[in-house]
Amino acid sequence: MLDIQIFRDDPDRIRADFSKRGLDESIIDEVLRLDGRWREVRFEVDQFRKARNSAARMISEAKKKGDDEEVKLILSQVSSLGSKIEDLEADAQRLVSERDAIRLQIPNLLHEDVPIGESDQKNVEISRHGNSPDFDFQPKTHNELIEQNHWVDLSRGSKITGSRQYFLMGDLARLDMALQQYSADFLINRGYTLVQPPLMMNRRAYEGVTDLSDFENVMYGVEPDGYYLIATSEHPLTAMRMDEVIEQSELPIKMVGVSPCFRREVGAHGMSDRGIWRVHQFTKVEQVIICKPEDSWDHHVELLENAKELWDSLGLHYRVVDICTGDMGTVASRKYDLEAWLPGAKEFKEVVSCSNCTDYQANRLKMRFRKSGGNEAVHTLNSTAVATSRALVAILEQYQASDGSVTVPDVLVPAMGGKRALAPNQ
Repeated sequence: MLDIQIFRDDPDRIRADFSKRGLDESIIDEVLRLDGRWREVRFEVDQFRKARNSAARMISEAKKKGDDEEVKLILSQVSSLGSKIEDLEADAQRLVSERDAIRLQIPNLLHEDVPIGESDQKNVEISRHGNSPDFDFQPKTHNELIEQNHWVDLSRGSKITGSRQYFLMGDLARLDMALQQYSADFLINRGYTLVQPPLMMNRRAYEGVTDLSDFENVMYGVEPDGYYLIATSEHPLTAMRMDEVIEQSELPIKMVGVSPCFRREVGAHGMSDRGIWRVHQFTKVEQVIICKPEDSWDHHVELLENAKELWDSLGLHYRVVDICTGDMGTVASRKYDLEAWLPGAKEFKEVVSCSNCTDYQANRLKMRFRKSGGNEAVHTLNSTAVATSRALVAILEQYQASDGSVTVPDVLVPAMGGKRALAPNQ
């Protein structure tokens, strides 16, 4: 959520941002109208309170003089002040609630270098990494490979739960666990603290990290408790310090979260989204940093470099993409994606999202750090390290052989007990 002071001091900055995104600016005017009216009401409340306090002093003086008539006169003049203050405070609360409900829908301010474009077709490729696999045969899709080798049972997963659910079997399940351990260790060795978060969040915490009006249909609700299953460990890790004033000595806070993630994935999807690419449950290793504002852009680079070096170490071919205005979403100020090459599908597809959310989430979460001149909102950043199901797809398609076998990336061999190829599941 944007600080209200930006609306008061520099609304044109927000309007310029809306123009880049192609959004209707009337919502900004409504925030300003409600905020202006709220301040007027608060001023009236203050004036009535001053009058009531002044009357109290006058009554005290009149009582000391024994002037009962003066006491009665003053009481008659201020008798209605209490109810007026109560009514105005109710108006003020309604106005600020309406104002802030709209503020929750207003996206973060974009970094000035974000490419302008109306859709993901205008995202800008920055670089390519690793060698594109050169096959002397027609590469299979991951769907064909998992079916041939019986590594995933989609039909039985669907039978016991529903579509896009699955059983991960044999060596592919073991490779999933190897990816989790390797990726977590990779970041622990870079000074990140391993955190296993709760898998459910309450509504207030979730509203602190994302725009629920846009994101709620992605998540699973847990009733009657009113919780949500987490869509990524970024959300609980970011929200864990909500309503806190953090000491400067604690910053930056660097965490690596490992958790199952749950997404409804509603809507129609293409052929390459089938199999285990776009599923309702998957495991993700996530990077999260909470830091001082002046350090956040350096940490954004750090998160991106961590992700690149991790994917480089897996020997996978991918590209880095700068996300444009039309594909940005609500929370991030700037975002980069890593997109892995899928030779079976013959396309690059997103495997990592790396975002600087500046103070947007911190304002919603009331998360500040202590400063001598007054507490200030922290900045929050996040980046995927590995979403294991998507990394498995990239490995299957890039490390496949003509007979349908798949080689294990060298760095994962130790966690696979020395196995250098995935055995078919019998």
